[in-house]
Amino acid sequence: MIAAPVFAAEEIIEAYAAFHEQVAGFTATGEWEGYAELFTPDAEYVEHAMGTFRGRDEIRDWAVRTMTSYPGRMMTGFPISWQVVDATQGRLVCEVLNPMPDPGDGTMLTEPNITIMTYAGDGLFSREEDVYNPLRFHTMAQRWARIAAEHGNADEDVLSWLDRFGGGR
Repeated sequence: MIAAPVFAAEEIIEAYAAFHEQVAGFTATGEWEGYAELFTPDAEYVEHAMGTFRGRDEIRDWAVRTMTSYPGRMMTGFPISWQVVDATQGRLVCEVLNPMPDPGDGTMLTEPNITIMTYAGDGLFSREEDVYNPLRFHTMAQRWARIAAEHGNADEDVLSWLDRFGGGR
C-alpha cells in the first residue's frame, strides 16, 4: 500500500480557501470552464446524484453543464458552515450551504451538502466528493421555481425545468 503524502493542516486550509475564492469568481461571472484546473489532471469528482467524473475534461463538462443551467446557476454562493482537516489523509471535510436568491416573495432557500476534498499538493485537489440528499435539493429547486414563476421572476430555463421536473406550473 502506498502511503498518502502528509501535508500540514495549514497548507490544506490555505489551498481550500484559494479554491473557494476561485469558485466565488466562477459563481459571480457564470464562467465555469476554469473549475477543472483546480484539480490534478487525473482527479476524480464523485457527485452521488449525477455520477463520478474522472479527469479534468469530465469535471469541466459536468461543472459547465450543471452550474450554467437551472438550478445550479441560481445558487448565489457556497458559504462554508464548518470545516475540519485530517492532515494525515490530506483531507478537508466541510459543510457547504447552497443558497438561492429571493424568488420574489422574500423566501430564502438553501440546502447543505458535505464536501470531502483530498489535497494533492501544489494547491491542487485530486478528489472531491459531495454528499447530500438529492430529494431535498429537488424540493428546494421546485419550490424556488414555483415562487419565481408566480412573481414573474422565472426565465425560460427555470420554466422549462419546472415543466420537466416540477410537475408543471
